Amino acid sequence: MNELFGTLSDGTPVHRWTLQRAGVRVRVLTYGGIVQSVEVPDREGRAGDVVLGFPDLDGYLAHPEPYLGALVGRYANRIAGGRFPLDGRTYALEPNNGPNTLHGGARGFDRRVWDAAPVEHGVRLTRVSPHGEEGFPGRLAVTATYTLLESGALRIAYEAVTDAPTVVNLTNHSYFNLAGSGDAGGHELRLAASRYTPVDADLIPTGALDDVTGTRFDFREPRKVGSGYDHNFVLDKGVTDRPVEVAELYDPASGRVLTVATTEPGLQLYTADHLGEPFTPGDGVALETQHFPDSPNRPEFPTTVLRPGEVFRSETVYWFGAR
Repeated sequence: MNELFGTLSDGTPVHRWTLQRAGVRVRVLTYGGIVQSVEVPDREGRAGDVVLGFPDLDGYLAHPEPYLGALVGRYANRIAGGRFPLDGRTYALEPNNGPNTLHGGARGFDRRVWDAAPVEHGVRLTRVSPHGEEGFPGRLAVTATYTLLESGALRIAYEAVTDAPTVVNLTNHSYFNLAGSGDAGGHELRLAASRYTPVDADLIPTGALDDVTGTRFDFREPRKVGSGYDHNFVLDKGVTDRPVEVAELYDPASGRVLTVATTEPGLQLYTADHLGEPFTPGDGVALETQHFPDSPNRPEFPTTVLRPGEVFRSETVYWFGAR
């Protein structure tokens, strides 16, 4: 189902698409590719919304910085100093996080209206990012397809092509609260990651890949999430052609379980410690599947370079259940 959700100040309409299958209902906005809501049953069969969102467009326009549910790009996460080298040239980006560029710049993909078309059990969003947008080179044509699988799992598949060498890193920035409300720090998390990328005071990776053993970053066995995380975890599986299960989030109170599978090599765990009104710090847990922060400045990290004739592909699947 497709309905008008609101209108921007310049008259551009924003639509909301509702996907429903196997007891799961997902709402997706053409503004920012935002996943507005995901309604799933608990262990008693009672439906509840498990992602943070606003009831109207004005909420997203007034509070853009949490990136609630948004499609983030061109480059998810941080690029140090708002600059990166590529093929002997240094590109200057729009800094929007101190001296650094975060989530694509001041007007990244999360603040753009996407074209939408129906697909079986889903919706396909498309947009062309022109050469030079926020400082990134190349005309980038992007497709993000949201579908509900037969099981009710939400699959988000991204593709992109460029006419000039560029860098690409896309993710969805949903904040999950499997209880539906309250502090999500009591959720239990398991991550298939034996290493993480330590960061400096600006949350830029140092370049090291540290072992999680004996540290607060060890989620290889399920334990409470707690707080104080905005870190990239190095997934043991690396880059894969097909999604591989990498994370499980469990809420003991409701019994709801979220299982995440992805083709990406990294997962940014953010415990929402800086959420502001109308939310409270810790109200959600973001599990952002992506390549590593600052990869364009770190040749030792998995590459995020996309060249003409290549196709960027990334896929993440979110399974919902209860026990």
